[in-house]
Amino acid sequence: MWSTEMHKLENFLYEKEGSKHLKLIDFGFSKIWKPNTKMQLSCGTLSYVAPEVLGKSYGSKCDMWSLGVTVFILLFGYMPFSGSEETQVRLIRQGRYSRKEREWKKVSSEAQHFVESLLVVDPTARLSAAQALETPWIKKRDDVFTRDHEIDQATVDALSSFAQASHFRRAAMNMMAWSLTNEERAQVRDAFIEMDTDRSGTISLSEFKKVMLDKFHVDDEHASAAFEAIDYNNQDEIHYSEFLAAMAGCRIKMHDDLILKTFKRFDVDNSGYISGGNLKTVLGDAFEQSEVERILAEIGMANDGQISYDEFFAYMTHPETHSKHHEIAAAVVDHHVQRDDSRKATARSRRPSDQEKATRAKSEQCCTVF
Repeated sequence: MWSTEMHKLENFLYEKEGSKHLKLIDFGFSKIWKPNTKMQLSCGTLSYVAPEVLGKSYGSKCDMWSLGVTVFILLFGYMPFSGSEETQVRLIRQGRYSRKEREWKKVSSEAQHFVESLLVVDPTARLSAAQALETPWIKKRDDVFTRDHEIDQATVDALSSFAQASHFRRAAMNMMAWSLTNEERAQVRDAFIEMDTDRSGTISLSEFKKVMLDKFHVDDEHASAAFEAIDYNNQDEIHYSEFLAAMAGCRIKMHDDLILKTFKRFDVDNSGYISGGNLKTVLGDAFEQSEVERILAEIGMANDGQISYDEFFAYMTHPETHSKHHEIAAAVVDHHVQRDDSRKATARSRRPSDQEKATRAKSEQCCTVF
């Protein structure tokens, strides 16, 4: 879980002009938060910080207060806590936000209650993120914008194909997901949102199975196998980056620039090749040394213990050919050997006899005399 006090309006940006997709930026004060731990550093923009942050003992609920301040500004058009720094600190500690009745009357009671449930001084009485999603004000809007047509057969085919791919190819696709452009991510973002029915930001096994069964009649066993393959980090949930990896190459077009960026993520020493050491550095303990060696042998056609960009490109665009490429290479060698033997045999059959050699020699002598 992330903890940050930077949920201020300036940090919410539209993905691009004309887009309705918001992104949260500036995680300078963020850190991974472990449940049941208290943080002590007082940081962030004063107008948005929770009372417990000022007290230098806080948990994840501080984010919900900051969210409350943000929603307050959007709904009512002014800051809930204003004045000098000393005044703001006192008002925040008391939870006494400015309530202008003229502005509040323009907002529904459900929206008012939502803000009031977030700007609560006692963190234990404040809404959690999960509880906030279940409030009537959020639920009604969630139902209005819920999409039920983004998951199509192509999506399921992509998920199934990913599940059947080799261990290394799935790893490569996960690396590729980090190089996708905003436009490429947007192609499958709504499908992820549709699967994430509880709006937790991840897809659970139960959510995944329900969609696969209800919409495409995929049985429990195959759905579980697909889920396990996509859950690259074994966290019992599918994260957005993992979902993007499964979509890459099927729903998202795999192009030269994308493959090159992925290759460079593996080529950590910029040697122009992917070595066994590179694979171990990037993939860590996910692959045993024997598997790394097998990957190098399978993809590296030159059998030089490393993978060139051309070999990586061929593997990413035509992975099915690499499972049998040794047999194909052997067949090519045999073909050349047979062709060379045939040429030698033909050459032997065309060698002149001793009589023909003598006749040719006399002819050359005649030509010399004249």
